[in-house]
Amino acid sequence: MHVHILGICGSFMGGIAAIAKSLGHTVTGSDTNVYPPMSTQLEQLGIELTAGFGTEQFDPAPDMVIIGNAMSRGNPAVEYVLNRNLPYTSGPQWLLDNLLTNRWVIAASGTHGKTTTSSMIAWILEDVGLNPGFLIGGVPENFGVSARVGDSPFFVIEADEYDSAFFDKRSKFVHYRPRTLVMNNLEFDHADIFENLDAIKKQFHHLVRCVPSTGLVISPFEDHNLDEVLQKGCWSEVQSVGLTDASDWRTELIEADGSEFKVFQKQQLVGCVKWDLIGDHNISNAVMAIAAAHHAGVQTADAISALSRFKNVKRRMETKGTIAQITVYDDFAHHPTAIQTTLAGLRKKVGDAKIIAILEPRSNTMKMGVHKETLANSWQQANQVYLFEPANVDWSMQELVETSIAPVHLYQDTDSIVESVVEQAEPGDQVLVMSNGGFNGIHQSLLDALASKFKDSH
Repeated sequence: MHVHILGICGSFMGGIAAIAKSLGHTVTGSDTNVYPPMSTQLEQLGIELTAGFGTEQFDPAPDMVIIGNAMSRGNPAVEYVLNRNLPYTSGPQWLLDNLLTNRWVIAASGTHGKTTTSSMIAWILEDVGLNPGFLIGGVPENFGVSARVGDSPFFVIEADEYDSAFFDKRSKFVHYRPRTLVMNNLEFDHADIFENLDAIKKQFHHLVRCVPSTGLVISPFEDHNLDEVLQKGCWSEVQSVGLTDASDWRTELIEADGSEFKVFQKQQLVGCVKWDLIGDHNISNAVMAIAAAHHAGVQTADAISALSRFKNVKRRMETKGTIAQITVYDDFAHHPTAIQTTLAGLRKKVGDAKIIAILEPRSNTMKMGVHKETLANSWQQANQVYLFEPANVDWSMQELVETSIAPVHLYQDTDSIVESVVEQAEPGDQVLVMSNGGFNGIHQSLLDALASKFKDSH
């Protein structure tokens, strides 16, 4: 079958393309952002790419068009598909119809931690020899690819609550029908498609309703929003993860930065995780992954052992380089809670060292100013904050400068940020860049400028 994908270069749709190719289909696709690394990854798979959405890409006509959720009415390619009555579907629906129906789906959902948790689950299953399939919205370092079919019953998926397509406004995850469901947390996000928090809770409840009675839902202990979701109705076993004995799974720190911790199941010590990751959020992700793998039949001790060999996902506190003892990190954090937990983990790791935080508020929700009341509080663990103000933001970020306890510097261009940061940076400083986009290549610009400044000292 010839499958053509509109919006192929996003992480999810690129994963769909890789899976479709693995299943033996002829795959082509188009996007406006046809450039490396995704374009390279797709071309290496033998997938022909078209730049833009011209109608010539439909010659010859494909058997099925998969339309990404970034596509909307008025797009020339979308209009062509509708006018010519070409068969079309969404990415999540195609995945269900072609792959998930007969698989044991393990889904990781939540406002934060989906990518990391799903990567951990996939790695645990891989480490014990189960060779799972997976589709993850990032590239797990243990695998080097974001998606594969696998040859076992198990399929691990990052369960995103974003909508499926312009013609299907349900969350993607309702198509996945998980047998094992992880719900990490739930906060208001995606203000461009959800009117309020209750609208997101409704979608999460649709997801819970899809879990069979023989399945398992794993949720944080006393998470108010998720408790409300479960109270709407749940027909599956629920296990909780938390810090108290009342939790089914709990943890206890050995090292303050989270690099080593104990894991308890039903109040019984089952092992200790010692790994390269830090932060309370990653500890929570890890225990969620251990519980999910346990439901799939993995011995807890084996899951704990596997995590000692887990390599984090790209762009999750990823060290981009160290120049003159100044370390530059890249992190995907773009929501106040994620910013706060990421900085808290780094602070525990580096102690009193100076942390310079650089933030690009790039998500649609952030640009709309939805989180402006809590944003200034999220970066207080930093010593200096450099805030990039995009030209298309709907509100003035100057008020954040005035309300923040930590000093905040506001800029409209990345070159000025690099110049200012490098001017003040000293050996031992930690530079944390947070964005869910490319941020104009600021990480490499920082490293190059630091190398130039300290060229005689390293």
